[in-house]
Amino acid sequence: MVEDNAEVLQAVKVYKALGEPTRLKIALLLSEERNLCCSDIGSKLESVAGSTLSHHLKQLTECGLLNLRKDGTYIYYSVNREVALKYAPYLLQ
Repeated sequence: MVEDNAEVLQAVKVYKALGEPTRLKIALLLSEERNLCCSDIGSKLESVAGSTLSHHLKQLTECGLLNLRKDGTYIYYSVNREVALKYAPYLLQ
């Protein structure tokens, strides 16, 4: 069964994003702990610079794997469970 082109492109983006070890760690962390801001994620990962972390979060958000919620100057991230269930169910185990 061939899926429509939009779904194939989204799958490629998700798998490409998760192909980088730090982004996979971020996704796994956010699958366990919801609504973390960038500084909370950075403190839990410890070895990632702030600008690098922002880049990783942007990649994960753009592929649809993360949701974000703005609250004042803070942005809180959580895993988009629907996308994770479809393309990366490993994250939800």
